[in-house]
Amino acid sequence: MKNDEQHKSDFLFDKVNYKILLIGIAVIALGFILMSGGGSDDPKVWNDEIFSFRRIRLAPTVVLIGFGITIYSIFKNPKK
Repeated sequence: MKNDEQHKSDFLFDKVNYKILLIGIAVIALGFILMSGGGSDDPKVWNDEIFSFRRIRLAPTVVLIGFGITIYSIFKNPKK
């Protein structure tokens, strides 16, 4: 009986941990998507859009929140 209990838990995390981890990865990807763009095809033309609120403040904050969610999913103990 003791042997069956040891082989029952093959995965490192539980299902809840993996769901939270995927949510964190999605939030990180959203942050990088928000950070993209704003450049110009012509290098001689200046575009102030690269210094917008979305790219300077919002996107890095979303990425950091995503990393926090990912770290939480690793440390979460589902047995408590």
